[in-house]
Amino acid sequence: MIQQSELILNADNSIYHLNLLPEDIASKFIFVGDPDRVPSVSNFFDSVRVKKQKREFVTHTGMYQGKEITVISTGIGTDNIDIVMNELDALVNIDLETREVKKSLKSLEIIRVGTSGSIQSEIAVDSFLISEYGIGMDGTLNFYDYDNRDDEQSLYLEFADYIFDIEFELSLPYCFGAHTDLVRRFSDFQKGITLTHNGFYAPQGRALRGKLAFPKYIDVMSEFKTKFGKITNFEMETAGIYGLASILGHKAISLNLILANRPKGSFSTNYTAKMDELIQIALDRI
Repeated sequence: MIQQSELILNADNSIYHLNLLPEDIASKFIFVGDPDRVPSVSNFFDSVRVKKQKREFVTHTGMYQGKEITVISTGIGTDNIDIVMNELDALVNIDLETREVKKSLKSLEIIRVGTSGSIQSEIAVDSFLISEYGIGMDGTLNFYDYDNRDDEQSLYLEFADYIFDIEFELSLPYCFGAHTDLVRRFSDFQKGITLTHNGFYAPQGRALRGKLAFPKYIDVMSEFKTKFGKITNFEMETAGIYGLASILGHKAISLNLILANRPKGSFSTNYTAKMDELIQIALDRI
């Protein structure tokens, strides 16, 4: 039995942070970061049966063309992803009454629909990109015991060897790939390797008034090349989603709307329309 201090429930037996009951969710998910983007997704639904919110976690569940889908806001960062992934898994794979893991486990299908910044000049603002692999620079998954697929381990070793000689102390990276079934479903998208960071400014090479410890970070990361491709974009959730999906037995992929091109210093002027387009594609293919 899982102790009360480890599996925390609210007075109504809902899961602690998300405030959800098992019957509130579907098996197909759209993840968004921004709580305000949840209704932008559920507005496409034919009907909505659940609307709940606690903190930054907003959840809507409804029907779209005969499919039941849940859209949930994760907030920003892999610290939040650690909460969302574990609590959603608990809702489907742990009996909340007995606090026992179920004998028959369920696999969720998760599509992240988010924004990102390209570090390659040829990747245009307002284009769509799937993260075929996510490399985490945030450290979250290093607290878990896990096994990598052969391709993930190969990419990890290449990247770890590449950054070993950098005269700058970086967090120990980790590497996970998107689920191969979902990659095939979005085969018409451009593909890349995404770096997931634990911050938006200095960790992604942005300097306002704070001085960067490693000013050449973007240049060094953009030059990394491997048989798996090259690092294409920076963001703050993908590698954590992939890692926990792998550990917990779920399927996940991250779809990125490229808002910024860092080498060119450009930013999207057509954000809303392009995000609606990406949401529609995700809903049609989930």
